[in-house]
Amino acid sequence: MMKPKYLPFQNKLHMMSHSQFNHKRLKNDPEFESIMDFDNVELFNRDTLYYPHQRSWLSFIHEQRLEFQRVRKKFNILFLSSVALFSLLSLIFLIVAIVRYNQNVENDSIKTLDDEAYIAQMKIFEQCQLVRPEDRIDCNPDPPISKEICEKRGCCWNPIKEKYSNYTLRTTKALPPVDIPFCYFDPIDHVGYKIIENRSEETHTYVHLKRVHPSGFPGDIQNVKIDIYQLTDQMIRIKFSDLENPRFEVPVPKLNVPVTSVSHSKLYSIELHDSNLVIRRRENGQAVFHVNLALLIYSDQFIQMTTRLPSDFVYGLGEHREPFRKPTNWKRYTMFNRDQYPLPDMALYGSHPFYMTVEEYNDKRPASGVFLFNSNAMDIITQPQPAITFRTIGGILDFFLFFGPKAEDVVCQYHNLIGLPLMPPFWSLGFHLSRFGYRNMSNLLATFTRNRDVEIPMDVQWTDIDIMDSNNDFTYDEKNFKGLPDFINKVLHKNGMKFIPMFDPGISAGEAPNSYQPFDVGLQMNVFIKNSSDHVFYGKVWNRKSTVWPDFFHPNATLYWTRMLSQYHKTISFDGAWIDMNEPSNFLDGQNIGCPKNDFETPPYTPGMVDESLTLKRKTLCMTARHYNGQLHYNLHNLYGLQEAIVTNDALKNTLKKRPFIISRATAPGHGHWAYHWTGDIVSDWSSMNWSISSILNFNLFGIPMVGADICGFNGNTTEELCARWHQLGAFYTFARNHNTDDGIDQDPAALGPHVVQAAKNALRIRYAHLSYLYTLFYNVHKNGGTVLRPLFFEFSDDENAYKIDSQFMWGKSMMIAPALSPNQKKIHVYFPKGTWFFVGDYQRIEGKGQFMSMPALFTYPNVYYRSGSIIPIQKPNITSEATRQEPFSLLVILENELSAATGQLYLDAGDYIDTEQLGQFNLYDFTVKNQNLNIESKHLGYQTNLIIEEIIILGFYQQPQFISIDGKKDGFNFKYEQAHHTLTINNIRLPLYNDQTKIHHQLYWDLL
Repeated sequence: MMKPKYLPFQNKLHMMSHSQFNHKRLKNDPEFESIMDFDNVELFNRDTLYYPHQRSWLSFIHEQRLEFQRVRKKFNILFLSSVALFSLLSLIFLIVAIVRYNQNVENDSIKTLDDEAYIAQMKIFEQCQLVRPEDRIDCNPDPPISKEICEKRGCCWNPIKEKYSNYTLRTTKALPPVDIPFCYFDPIDHVGYKIIENRSEETHTYVHLKRVHPSGFPGDIQNVKIDIYQLTDQMIRIKFSDLENPRFEVPVPKLNVPVTSVSHSKLYSIELHDSNLVIRRRENGQAVFHVNLALLIYSDQFIQMTTRLPSDFVYGLGEHREPFRKPTNWKRYTMFNRDQYPLPDMALYGSHPFYMTVEEYNDKRPASGVFLFNSNAMDIITQPQPAITFRTIGGILDFFLFFGPKAEDVVCQYHNLIGLPLMPPFWSLGFHLSRFGYRNMSNLLATFTRNRDVEIPMDVQWTDIDIMDSNNDFTYDEKNFKGLPDFINKVLHKNGMKFIPMFDPGISAGEAPNSYQPFDVGLQMNVFIKNSSDHVFYGKVWNRKSTVWPDFFHPNATLYWTRMLSQYHKTISFDGAWIDMNEPSNFLDGQNIGCPKNDFETPPYTPGMVDESLTLKRKTLCMTARHYNGQLHYNLHNLYGLQEAIVTNDALKNTLKKRPFIISRATAPGHGHWAYHWTGDIVSDWSSMNWSISSILNFNLFGIPMVGADICGFNGNTTEELCARWHQLGAFYTFARNHNTDDGIDQDPAALGPHVVQAAKNALRIRYAHLSYLYTLFYNVHKNGGTVLRPLFFEFSDDENAYKIDSQFMWGKSMMIAPALSPNQKKIHVYFPKGTWFFVGDYQRIEGKGQFMSMPALFTYPNVYYRSGSIIPIQKPNITSEATRQEPFSLLVILENELSAATGQLYLDAGDYIDTEQLGQFNLYDFTVKNQNLNIESKHLGYQTNLIIEEIIILGFYQQPQFISIDGKKDGFNFKYEQAHHTLTINNIRLPLYNDQTKIHHQLYWDLL
């Protein structure tokens, strides 16, 4: 017991009987409360307090004896009687004193026990009070949320009064807004799991955790094992699994987990002390991954783990309509693929539990990344500590950590793990035209013709489900779209253009028996998803009556899908595939007979269920639907679109014998190895156009570099100005397509008048001039991983301002795009990082100083800038990509001055062959400028081409050259120096890019006056 404070109110305590002494009553006493600070009070030691009823009975006898002597002197005659009376009274008093004493001792013992409980409660309360609001880890994330549930779980309950209204209504399973938790873990004394064993080998650490306090969720995993694998100097794996029973693990993609190769130069260290697992960057000691294992929740259908973040510069966590830099002010990111047009705070079409952080460490700012390999529905919560919490409802926790140290390095490391991006066919880099609602062949032809007439560069014509017969896959409406096959073959293909239709996964189940092969053959091959009773699962999408879905995890799925595509190709000679509605989407909540009532349909916690209608089965399949080998849709839902992309990729290779081009709505980690993405049913407004930049940057992080939003928007009607500006932006998406809904106005460039035509045409001509540069960027990410479209800070990591900008982006390292994003915009505030930049329109030089500059927002030219130190191959833009790629090359050399250095690269191949790199059928060239020499050197020659370099344009040239030599010759070419633009142009040089030898090497040298 602690020593008591001096108690000024001791007299008041004297006057109280022991039965009246009560801490709570005292706390409410004004006099007492004015003296004591109950938040810091030292509890009383009752042994020091005096209670009148606890005095000695011997003292009482002594007092009575003195009184007796006085009486005896006066009344001696009554002595014997008094003695007898006194003896009797003494006996009575003795009995009463003993009884009362025993009662007091018993009561005091009870009070001592109460004090011990109170002390313990006060200790917990004090520890709970020490937890800052931003540090709280939710102990009761599963509604209903209450003090009773919280304290039963052994956690702290401390409501934030001004936020109480957010929680008082949460008595159902609907989740409250993400905010400071009312119920949270005591980080000091709460022990959910305890470390039982910990052993380390050279590159592997093993930890055994045992559950010692129930989590409050059903089915706690009693024994968890953690395996920590040091894979490379830059990559580590941390895997949490059930020690005693196997659990679901993600079947696709097959990760490229590297064979352990660790040196003494590894970038990280591993610490395990008390209950804390900490992975640090060795260079600066920064904790990149810091988990209190005691607070882990690992139950059968709910797993929660929190790690601190090294900074609040967080990127990734898709797919969501959020800024590129993710806020950490209590934000929920739900990972559950849904047919949901892009709205804030909603789960959208794809799930990517990967994030990257940038550490605030001097000017180096190293980057790190974390990937959770888990396909179950999950919520990821960011909070201001900063910290991040993962909540998933199945599988295991399988983390991969990447240590960069550069941001682009982190992305490359992630892509090498999940699968390097697919190399697109060259033609796919052109402009794509589409809409839902052509309605008939006449409208389709009219749209195509009017854009050709105004010379809009264009490569691909798309169609939506309206060309189908009754919206059924692998059909076309021969009445309304009569002549479609001839249009594809005799117009598009004849002019070097392509055609792509839509293929939804939903197959009509309502046609007459033996009249619709996709359904009949699917039944025969047993490839359709089943319900919980092992019968075919029926739902409803665009088809007239009912719909079934192929199980793309079934061994027969590739054969079935290839057969359907091949047969269709005999009628409609398509060149790629558009796979939509593959979350999978369903117009019913589950199946037509409903879903079973069990824990898979309504788990203890439902991610993203901000209202009770957002159940897991909402607009999709029942979670108890069965895939091949009895696998539950509950586990595979987020992988359905990915698996369809894998099967479609194989089917297209078998059907077309060309490099596949697939655009998909639903995505998952590894998707970019098989297919690409567009951002779905985006709204035609300025806000959506702004957000599209964050979206395309995110998907480059996720390994899907071919990505774009519907130019001019999909839902609603665009405007002339919006559409003009969106073409200026969309011309620099990697996937550039104009597409809109069936109840919207025509929004192809020619339909909206000359201003849109001018803006679209000029922007697309710049794109087409740089297609080979763009194609080279794709080659590099296909070979090494990384980004084609990237944020500014990837190139300017020492520029603090660059981390905040998501209204501009880079094409590789050499071109910066700064679009106009507001109505009536006359000026653009362009941020120029330090360095020299040149405007693409007239080569105007701009000195970047790490600040914003006001630039004209022209409709004639988009705001695109070249970066000094770059060498970019360009070609004269033509009406198609195929025609453009036959044009001779110009090399654009962008220098800070005539003595500075520059680099560049060019990749060439046939454009759409399969396995080009493996067969060596490509050419790769390096361009370098150093010491007044431009060197053009082949690194690989395997593709025969007649292409030449006809012209070299050097920007940033400030002196008239005395002479120029090319391959040692000073004649046979022309050169011109323009003092006003500081430009040197050398033309008519005709340098071949292929010969019969194994090497190409050309050198240009200039000498100055």
